[in-house]
Order: sequence, then structure tokens, then C-alpha cells
Amino acid sequence: MFSADSPLLFTPLFQERIWGGQKLAELFGKDLPRGKRIGESWELVDRPEAQSVVRTGPMAGRSLHDLWSNFRKEVFGKVADVPRFPLVIKLLDAQEKLSLQVHPSKQVAESLGGEAKTEFWYFAAADPGAEIFAGLPKTMTQEQFAGAVRSGRIAECVHAIPVKSGDAMFLPPGRLHSIAGGNVVVEIQQNSDTTYRVFDWHRTDDTGKPRSLHIEQALQCINFEDVTPAKIQADGELLVRHELFEVQKWNLDFPREIGSAGEFAIVLCLSGRVGCRDLDLAPGELFLVPASLEDRSIQPQCQETSLLRVMFPK
Repeated sequence: MFSADSPLLFTPLFQERIWGGQKLAELFGKDLPRGKRIGESWELVDRPEAQSVVRTGPMAGRSLHDLWSNFRKEVFGKVADVPRFPLVIKLLDAQEKLSLQVHPSKQVAESLGGEAKTEFWYFAAADPGAEIFAGLPKTMTQEQFAGAVRSGRIAECVHAIPVKSGDAMFLPPGRLHSIAGGNVVVEIQQNSDTTYRVFDWHRTDDTGKPRSLHIEQALQCINFEDVTPAKIQADGELLVRHELFEVQKWNLDFPREIGSAGEFAIVLCLSGRVGCRDLDLAPGELFLVPASLEDRSIQPQCQETSLLRVMFPK
């Protein structure tokens, strides 16, 4: 039987990455293993290889997949009947460039044996001069792109976009992209782990070996008409509404209902502190407000409190 009189907190899962660092400890107080290059903190995930687990309260020890499989109505309300919770939420610490990469659409993923992937980035912090790469600088054919990659002219194939804290970017399938160093990002993505690397900046691992590339698969995925895409321009509090997720940014100056009864919501604190029932979120933390929770009020615990609210679109 489901029992929760507060939002659900989960234990983050830390992932070493060649491009990571320790910024998630500095910025958000994450208890990272010392001396490790931690590039990702998986805050909410339901994958065969990784599970978020409730860390407090009467549901402590239960996995996100358990909740999705056995308590779907109580936790998530009326939602689509799919095998796993459809989203993954991460914090990324890019101390160096990520590989130049692309994710497939559903149609292409099926032909390649992968999973479709759509992403959203919110820039929680960005160093002066920070940038990302997204889309192409000009329309080009698959043959032109492939020739540029193989002849070492990759700079001709990337569109650089300067970013600062508070910016956001949407990444549909087929969009060539990378995060440059100096960025801390909240990533909200489709539940998928399919990435095709095009270029890895001549980087090698600790043994001197380069990471594998997937150029042939990437060539089938890239949208070669995706030219000079722009960052998201917020519509009031709304950052993005997609068939997979809706993300709003709230500057929480007074108590508010997080959503309607019967709907779940995910709250990720960006600044200040967010309270709900007996829980108190610090920056970089999230909780899930179950659909069946009666008291849905969230309150700022100090000035300049802000958050991301993540829900399924209505």
C-alpha cells in the first residue's frame, strides 16, 4: 500500500565522466567521491542499469521503477501506460567539452537498434565566455558534413552559442550538439541512453586510448537543415512544453500550489530554499510531489528562491 504524507526524495547517483569535475560539490554541496571527475548526478532515473531510490519516509528503499509499476495512480496520477518512467533528470558538470554528438528520432532509432532521445538544458551556472554547440552554421549535405569530419574540418560543422546562467536550450532528435567547459546544466531528457559521438576533440582516456566514435550512425541521425538554432525565449514562466515534458521556472516569492490534485510534479530547487510539508530543498536537490498528496503547497524558505517545475503536459 502506498503511504506518503510528504514529497518523495531520492538518492542521487554519481557518474564519472572524462569531462567532469567537482563543481557539483562546490555549487550544490553534493557528497561526491573525492578525487573523481564526476560529470553527472542522476537525480531521477528508471533504467535497467540505474535506479533512483526513495531515501526518506515510509516509502524509503523503494525504487522509482517500483513506484511506477506498483503505485502509478497514487504517485503519478493518470498517465500513459509505458514500461518505465519516461524521463531522466540529471545535473551535469562540464569542466571540459562533451563530445560532439547527436541523438536519434524514434524512426531512426528503431532502424539502428537504439532509443529515441529528446533533451532540455537549463544552465544553472556558466563561467564568463561559456558556450555550447547546437545545430549547424549553414545548410549542408550529408556528404559535405562527412567530408568535413573525416578531413579534420569539424569547426566548419558546429554552431557556437554563448550561454549564461539562466539560459535554456531545447534539443530535439537530430540536433548536433555539445556542451563546452565551464557549464553546470540541469538536463531533462527522454528516458534513453542512445548517443552517437561524431567527434571527441582528440581526447584520450587514462590509458591513452580515444573513445569510440559512431560517425556512420550519426550521419543517419543528424538533421542537416537544422541551422543556427536559438536558445529558448521564456513565455512568462514557461520554458518548454513538449509532448514528453513541460518545464516552468518559478521565482517563488510566496507560497503556491505546485499543481492540481491528481497530478504529480517534480520540483528542482535552483536558488534559496523550497519547503513542502516537512521537507526543505536546497539548490541542486529535487523532490517528487505525488499525485495523491493532499497538501500541495510549496513555500520559499528565504528570499530569492527559484525552482524548476517539471510535469507531463496536459
